Amino acid sequence: MSSTSTASPTGPLAELGTLLDDHVVAHQDVKRAILLALVCREHIYVEGPPGTAKTRLAELAAKGCGLEFFFYQLHRDTRLAELVGDIVLERREVEDGAGERIHQRIEPGGILTAEICVLDDVSRAPGEALNVLLRILNERKFHERPIPLLSAIATGNPMDDEYYNEPLDPANLDRFALQLRVHGLIQEGAAEARLLVDRFAEGSILEQPEPDPVLDRAALDAAYAELGDVAVPETMRQALVEFLRTLVVEFECTESNSLLTDRSFLVKAVKVLRGSALLRGADAVGAEDLDVLRWMTTFRLPPEVHEKVPELIARVRVGLA
Repeated sequence: MSSTSTASPTGPLAELGTLLDDHVVAHQDVKRAILLALVCREHIYVEGPPGTAKTRLAELAAKGCGLEFFFYQLHRDTRLAELVGDIVLERREVEDGAGERIHQRIEPGGILTAEICVLDDVSRAPGEALNVLLRILNERKFHERPIPLLSAIATGNPMDDEYYNEPLDPANLDRFALQLRVHGLIQEGAAEARLLVDRFAEGSILEQPEPDPVLDRAALDAAYAELGDVAVPETMRQALVEFLRTLVVEFECTESNSLLTDRSFLVKAVKVLRGSALLRGADAVGAEDLDVLRWMTTFRLPPEVHEKVPELIARVRVGLA
């Protein structure tokens, strides 16, 4: 997965970008997308085979932020209580004094008390737990009670028979504003593979201790507050509309084969473009920020159309010029 973006931004999350680079070789797209999710307070889903640093990157980002952190590896028997806290049974007197009744409540924990959570192998969760989990992510509340969650980083194995996964349906995937596929460095190219071999052969990775936080809640709050100050010029607004219009008219993306929702592409896309500009230290969205639209279309478009998104973005840039 190649990218023209740099892994370490010059904006407010620069130190976290450096931390990711220090501990993980390559995977620049995933690194930058995770930073983008954090600065925009959106959720991100990363899909790829085992051993491709998905979970490692998610854990490093969460630890580097110094926030309340929840990690859970989902499985076929995952119960909702494992994700949201402990089920507590209490005896309560009936109002008319006619006796007692056993009452069940949840002592909040897990995702209900975390500011950042990592959900490993999210597609393995059984339907009942998964549906409630994704609703919590979307609404950021549980039974009308707001939760402090800023971002969730979810990972999953490819939807191939060999991994025994059930694919997430499009509506569930839409909960994750940013969506990426990751491949192993062997598939990426000789240069990236050699770099990882060299770093392990030299011992530079093995000698690194677990990272200390390089950010705190105040820094993330300040970065999020800056989003609203990033300008979206008229040319960039038109570029976004032209990008979407081309998908519908030229590539025939309809409601039956795609998930181009107003929520994601007329609202969240503007937020993500602003976040991209902020990460590179700019005060206005520019043509280079259009690249992040690749990370919003991964599972929302037919695969053959998504493959052409970089070409389409390049065409839109030419139109801007």
